[in-house]
Amino acid sequence: MLKETIYSLDAPFRTNMDIYGYTFGSGENAACIVGPTRGNEVQQLYVCSQLIKALTEIEKRGHISNNNKILVIPCVNSFSINVEKRFWALDKTDINRMFPGNPSGETTERIAHAVFEKTRGYSYGIQFASFHTPGDFIPHVRMMETGHQNTSLANLFGLPYVLTRKPEPFDTTTLNYSWQMNSTNAFSVYTSATDQIDEPSARQAVSSVLRFLTRMGIIKYDCHNGYIASIIEENTLLPIRADVSGIYRRLKNPGDEVHLGDTLAVVIDPLEGEIISQILAPSDGIIFFAHTKPLVIQNGVIYQLIKRLHI
Repeated sequence: MLKETIYSLDAPFRTNMDIYGYTFGSGENAACIVGPTRGNEVQQLYVCSQLIKALTEIEKRGHISNNNKILVIPCVNSFSINVEKRFWALDKTDINRMFPGNPSGETTERIAHAVFEKTRGYSYGIQFASFHTPGDFIPHVRMMETGHQNTSLANLFGLPYVLTRKPEPFDTTTLNYSWQMNSTNAFSVYTSATDQIDEPSARQAVSSVLRFLTRMGIIKYDCHNGYIASIIEENTLLPIRADVSGIYRRLKNPGDEVHLGDTLAVVIDPLEGEIISQILAPSDGIIFFAHTKPLVIQNGVIYQLIKRLHI
């Protein structure tokens, strides 16, 4: 393992913010793995730390295939993690909306440029990302439909679902999109949590990456075969919204099977304590995403449902 500094940002009143890269093996740029760009992505940081631990042991055993190099950047935004802010604390910009970056631009643009220049040219790029709405997911691989996506490769992670989505204009400045536009097969891996550690899904995420690297011939690792993934399009997910604002009590979790009319959540009056709304399942299906914050606002999405088709 080789540890190096990818980028260092001078700080006037504290130690510098250093972005580290960990390289395993040597030769061709086979795979790069990038952790949190946002300050609340604690689960993603933990997953990357466990990957580095696992790859260190795999390298010691000589089980990285010849002429293959793996780069892991476990954290891009330690500054925001330290102060517990999701976005860059000084100007609230999102590093994952700054790619491919600008070496002469604002701070987050310079950070994005350094990371992108280090990771471009790898055959496979894997990012541990989070959703813009706070909540939990069924573990899955997410891909943008840029014309360069390959769902067959995404299946090799062995996670339950592969989700595809058409990119919006703001997606064109993400790391995933920039990778794809520069001939890297890019995958975003989502686990069941973001701002807290969920050990079972963290282990599943680590295994999925090691499984993918094994199937691509980059490492030698004996692991469970995982799932045969179901491929779904994001626009087929059924959003379920809160009809009132208040205190939210979640009754169903990602992966739960629900039936038409089941109670998914209740909303409580924050002042008087009475239940003011019951959120019911509009269809049979499987919970894909569930809101986690204790408060909801009217018309906010609190669930996404994979609808079950009746034949």
